[in-house]
Amino acid sequence: MTGPSLRTVAGVINSVETLEGAGFLVRRPFPKSSFSEFDPFLLLDELGPVELAPGQAKGAPDHPHRGFETVSYVLDGRLEHKDSVGNAGRLNPGDVQWMTAGAGVVHSEMPEAEFTRTGGRLHGIQLWVNLPRQDKMIAPRYQEIPAAHIPTAQTEDGLVTVRVIAGEALGAQAVIETRTPMIYLHYTLQPGASIFQAVPQSYNAFAYVLEGAGLFGATQERGEDGQMIIFAQDGDTAAIANPADAKIPLDLLLIGGVPLNEPVVRYGPFVMNTESEIMQAIADYQNGRMGRIHV
Repeated sequence: MTGPSLRTVAGVINSVETLEGAGFLVRRPFPKSSFSEFDPFLLLDELGPVELAPGQAKGAPDHPHRGFETVSYVLDGRLEHKDSVGNAGRLNPGDVQWMTAGAGVVHSEMPEAEFTRTGGRLHGIQLWVNLPRQDKMIAPRYQEIPAAHIPTAQTEDGLVTVRVIAGEALGAQAVIETRTPMIYLHYTLQPGASIFQAVPQSYNAFAYVLEGAGLFGATQERGEDGQMIIFAQDGDTAAIANPADAKIPLDLLLIGGVPLNEPVVRYGPFVMNTESEIMQAIADYQNGRMGRIHV
């Protein structure tokens, strides 16, 4: 019986800073001019961490989506959302919102009113997950999981903890259902800790470092805060370590999924398979077929 085969690192991508929504700054490893997508993933944005003065917080006012899913993960601060099909709610630290836009929805993502008034630390992640052709026009769906319901686990020595947003890790199974087989794991490794996470060889997979610096893959390539580490599809296990002489924990996301291998045509908030489908999405939005948010 053979043991796990460790994936090597295919590349390390630096984030770029860009303005989104009403003018808030995000770090974005993709998409950018040199690296547009990582099938089945379309975008990863890190908002903050930033300390905001009272009244300084900005968000993303009413905007549409069609053809993919948005995964919003709040680490610090409080956000609130509304949409054109009547959903509304608030995201607190540790909460996850998995929105399947499908055929189309108009929504807004804004700092919560009291948080805007007082200010404070804001930190969050948004991941865009493409939908397969047969699911692009399904009815919109939400999965909102409060922090207390996100499965967590740790190693016996307590040096590694994980929050399991999608998939499975350290014996903990996610409660979120995904349209595409995938993992979304938030790992924290104390100095000197390491982890070997099973990742099916069919998955495209990457790590994104939120804080600290670590060693990745079979040859222990270095990756640090704000970098995306791409694992090659040459094994079934991702190896990650925080050096023993590290001064702080290594905080990272490990994300992977089965590639769709379908044409991707994107125009802003619409992601479809053909140009004509994009034109139809624009027309549907302009003609109000995706609804509007009622204040």
